[in-house]
Amino acid sequence: MLKYKILVLGDLDTNCYLVWDEESRDAFVIDPADDGVYISEEINQNNLNLIGILLTHGHFDHTLGALDLKLIFDVPLYCSDLDFFLLGRQNKTATHFLKHKVKVPDFKKVDVDLDKTNKIKLGSEVLEVIKSPGHTPGSVCFYSKQQKLLFSGDTLFAGLRGRTDFSYGSTEDIFKSIKKLVKLPEETIVLSGHGEETTIEKEAKRYF
Repeated sequence: MLKYKILVLGDLDTNCYLVWDEESRDAFVIDPADDGVYISEEINQNNLNLIGILLTHGHFDHTLGALDLKLIFDVPLYCSDLDFFLLGRQNKTATHFLKHKVKVPDFKKVDVDLDKTNKIKLGSEVLEVIKSPGHTPGSVCFYSKQQKLLFSGDTLFAGLRGRTDFSYGSTEDIFKSIKKLVKLPEETIVLSGHGEETTIEKEAKRYF
């Protein structure tokens, strides 16, 4: 069975998800926010075997902790190559938006391109990779069909959608993405990049 724990981290209160298969104890971190060391302590305290880092998109508030986790656990980074340009400037962008100096090395590569990946194994479980562009070109969601869980990043929130006012954002694309997501089972729990959880049923009623 898939289990998860929410860690709210960073100046922007990003929801980082520690997700694992209960039987194998294999785990992913989804969106490690800005504190890889703290997340590593949670991984060890829960006796988990980290096998990868999953990014729903490339914005700094979801990615700053990823490099520490890679160095500590020597695991691959999963992200769409379409968002690599954001990973390549996370230091500069974080400093600009947070109004204080941030010193985190920028990424030189993505280990697994989620734009070319449809499913990810986690023990006996499977996470489906749902492409959901709009907030960023390479935004994705991770869906557990078995447990009816959707890790939606900044595409879909409780009562809100992701912002699209950046030069690379697309309001048209994000509505297409949301239209795709609301076709999932109504009881699916939506676990977003910020804020509280919601359900597909609630969000479908808001948009369509």
